[in-house]
Amino acid sequence: MSLKGKYALITGSSRGIGRAIALKLAECGAKIGVHYYKNIDAANDTLAKVRERRSDGFIVQADVNRTDDIRGMMDHVKSEFGKLDIFVSNARPEIPEFYKPPMEIRVEQWQQAINSQATAFLLGAQLAAPLMGRGGRIIAITHSPGARSGSWQPWVGMGSAKAAMESLVRYFAVALARRGITVNSLSPGVIFGAANLVDGGVLVGLPPEVQQAIKSWHEIGWCPSRRTGTPQDVANATMLICMEESNWMTGQIFYVDGGASIMDPVFPLEIQGAA
Repeated sequence: MSLKGKYALITGSSRGIGRAIALKLAECGAKIGVHYYKNIDAANDTLAKVRERRSDGFIVQADVNRTDDIRGMMDHVKSEFGKLDIFVSNARPEIPEFYKPPMEIRVEQWQQAINSQATAFLLGAQLAAPLMGRGGRIIAITHSPGARSGSWQPWVGMGSAKAAMESLVRYFAVALARRGITVNSLSPGVIFGAANLVDGGVLVGLPPEVQQAIKSWHEIGWCPSRRTGTPQDVANATMLICMEESNWMTGQIFYVDGGASIMDPVFPLEIQGAA
């Protein structure tokens, strides 16, 4: 499978899921725009690894909470690449910036979640589409549990923001279908990497005992695959959506969660036959 001659921008690609996506697309031949917010060293390291994979690209700084920054980022892409084939909206804030239950979350924390996800995707897609020809790919990285349940109380800001992204995916899919641009969402389940913010997902910001409890829950059968995910799992799925052969798939939410989203929470695992 090849993406040679394609140009991709992945927000939040200095670390975690975004980095894994950048490196996977680079392996397939795409040139990569590496976006970062604060950690320029991590961004440069990602770009170095892109070049190790015989591809190339550039780094670009932007705060996706600021519309002017998003516009500047897309102007930079146009200046460097002249066009864009793949736009992956992945950047997110750290857990302390939004992690509060409904009765405690401050308006500022709510806005941080909504602006960094739904608003950033809205504007990013609006600006990316004019740079794309037929075969363009716009992908939102969401989160399967947070967009359809209310049980994870401190996730209310991010869960609501991810749900809004998934709704926008459907609207943009209709708006851009005649131009041959597909718009989809990848909705990961629980993603862990190494215990640091470069290689892991957002959940590595949780206390170690919470991380271990989540992993154990998956391993006993609440995830049919008996494990939590890795950034590479999401990167592999992204690569598949970016291929020419996927041009008939648009407006969809693809769950990348080892089957966790199909489990029934009402019945014990023993009754479901999944223990």
